[in-house]
Amino acid sequence: MRRMVMDNDPLWRLRHALAGLGVALLLSVFIAAGLGRVLGDAFAGTYGARVTVYALLMLHVVVGAGVLFVKVAQHETRPLTAGRVLKWLASLWLWPLLLLARRPPPKAD
Repeated sequence: MRRMVMDNDPLWRLRHALAGLGVALLLSVFIAAGLGRVLGDAFAGTYGARVTVYALLMLHVVVGAGVLFVKVAQHETRPLTAGRVLKWLASLWLWPLLLLARRPPPKAD
């Protein structure tokens, strides 16, 4: 009975995607903090610049998480591994390129 309930639960079916995305988002917080410090110091050298860069990087990653979840999550059925987490992490940072790569080429007239 319990197995049948879990098979019908949409969150249970998305557990691998949710876990991968969650871990990748957590790692992205630290990556964005480091990049925010380096880039903020390189551009202006002020605390405000570091915070602005960090906030923009986190906005990019959070929007990417939403886009990836909508586009990819229903197809993610494999268990979470370190390699899968790295793939989610790379996808979070490079999501605009993934969207551009999926577009069909323009039709020639």
